[in-house]
Amino acid sequence: MALSRLLLLCMVASEVWDAETKPIEFVCNKGARRAMNIVAEVERALSDCNGSATLPTPVQLPCTELHVASWGNKSHQEKRGDIVASLRLLIEGVKVVRAPGQAGCATLLLQRLENNINNYLLILTNLQLSQGPVVSPAMSCVPRGTQSLRTVLSSYNQLLSGKLERFMVNLQDRCISQ
Repeated sequence: MALSRLLLLCMVASEVWDAETKPIEFVCNKGARRAMNIVAEVERALSDCNGSATLPTPVQLPCTELHVASWGNKSHQEKRGDIVASLRLLIEGVKVVRAPGQAGCATLLLQRLENNINNYLLILTNLQLSQGPVVSPAMSCVPRGTQSLRTVLSSYNQLLSGKLERFMVNLQDRCISQ
């Protein structure tokens, strides 16, 4: 019974807050960005999973290192490409670990995490940036793996609160004209 309630909560909470919301509104609304970050909720729910924080196979971690000087010298397209590449790497790892047909608390949390990462990817890929050369998504580091779901969540949170948030702050000048 508790597992079914958790599943229902995960399904509802992993939806994008408003299907009509435009990516630029995400840029301009820091509260919406904070609300969309589900890491703290998933960490709390993980505590109720009875020690299922160890994953069966390693997940590649996203690039979270942020060198402020070199980050500031990147174009908006390069910054987005870095974040998108990191999110894609993470979501592929989560999909592999979350085997089809597998049940359990950790699997439900991984599904919720996958949905949340997809939401960020949708927003970032649909965000209109100024004209410039097309930049293929590329990561700024060599990824490392972990079998700890807590480490995956921590790394994901660092990506969202570091690179993604700094990128959104760089785009704040677009909010005035909206």
